[in-house]
Amino acid sequence: MTPKERVKRTFEFEKTDRVTIGYETNGAVHMRLSQALGIPDGNLELVYRALGVDYRGVCPAYIGPELFTAPEGRRVDPLEGFIMRWVPNENGGYWDFCDFPLKDADDEDFDNFPIPDPDDFDYTGAVEYAASVGREYALYVGNPGVPDIINSNGRIMGMEDVLCHLILGDEAALSLIQRRSDFFLARMERTIEACREYIDFVWLGEDLGTQIAPMISLELYRERLKPIHKRFIDLAASYNLPVLIHTCGSSSWVYEDFIELGVRGVDTLQPEAHNMSPEYLVSRFGGRLNFRGCISTAGPLAYGTPDDTERVCRETLEIMMPTRGYHFAPTHAIQDNTPVENIIAMYNAAHKYGRY
Repeated sequence: MTPKERVKRTFEFEKTDRVTIGYETNGAVHMRLSQALGIPDGNLELVYRALGVDYRGVCPAYIGPELFTAPEGRRVDPLEGFIMRWVPNENGGYWDFCDFPLKDADDEDFDNFPIPDPDDFDYTGAVEYAASVGREYALYVGNPGVPDIINSNGRIMGMEDVLCHLILGDEAALSLIQRRSDFFLARMERTIEACREYIDFVWLGEDLGTQIAPMISLELYRERLKPIHKRFIDLAASYNLPVLIHTCGSSSWVYEDFIELGVRGVDTLQPEAHNMSPEYLVSRFGGRLNFRGCISTAGPLAYGTPDDTERVCRETLEIMMPTRGYHFAPTHAIQDNTPVENIIAMYNAAHKYGRY
C-alpha cells in the first residue's frame, strides 16, 4: 500500500499491510539518529523515509507583521507570544517556558494581547507543499498544540492562572481563550479549503491528565472546553475528515465524550499513566477509537536495551493490532537521553512485528 492508503484504511479500522508509523523527537537526539542513519544534515524528510513514516503535516507560513519581541536572553514564539529560556542538561538542553506574559493579568492586558490575523499566512505555499507530498503520503492539518486550551494558554498565563480562570469563569481570560481558538479554527479552515484535495485527517490536542488522575473534572471539561473542541471537530466533519486528538497523561476518562463529538482517534497514550495501558484502552475503546502511541518515551526506549525496546514494542503491537486502527508512535517527542540504538530497535520492531 501507499502510505496514504495505509493511513486512510487505518482510520476506517480496515485491514492494512502494516501499522502506520509516526515519529517525533527532540532536536539533539534527532540529529544523532539522523547521523546514525547516514543523513548528516538532519534532513527530516529523509529521516521520515528511512523510518517509514506515513504522514506529513501542512501549515501555512506566517507572513504578517511582527507581533512579539523576545526579551534579552529569551526566545519568543512569533504567533502565540509565549517566552522560553534555554535550560542546559547533560544531553544538550531544551527551551522551556518562563516569564509568563499574562500571569496576574488584568482585563486590559487580556484585551490587548496580540492574536494573529488568519489572512497573514501563505496559503499558496501550503498548497505547493501539499501537492509535492500529498499524493503519496497522508497529509494532516493541525497539530497537538491546536487548540490545546489548557496548555497553550498556560504557556502565556501560567498553568495555575489558566486553571483558575477556567474554574472561576473570568470573563476577560475566557474571552482571550475564545479569540485565540477562533484564530486557530479560521487558519485551519483556510488551510483545509486551500489544500482540500490532499488532506486526509485533522490533528488536534488537549492535555487533560496528570500521570495519576484527570487534570480537571468532567463537568469543567463539558462546560468550558468541549464546546470549543466541538467547533474544530464539526469543521473536520464538514470536509469528511477524521480527527485525531492528542491527550497526554491519564485522559481516558474523557474518551466517551470524544466519541460522542465524533473523534476518530486518540494520540500519545502514555501506558504508565492511570487507565492508559494498552490492555485497558483496547478493552474499553477498541474498535471505537483509533490509537496512536503507547510506546513510552519514559520506559525501555529511554532506559533499557535494544532488546528491551524490541520486546515492549512487540508486546504493544500484539495487544493493539487485533482491533485494527493502531498507529505505531512514541508517546511524546523522544527525549534527548534516549540511546540511538534503542530508537532504531523501535522502528525495526514496527516493520518486523507490525505486519498484518
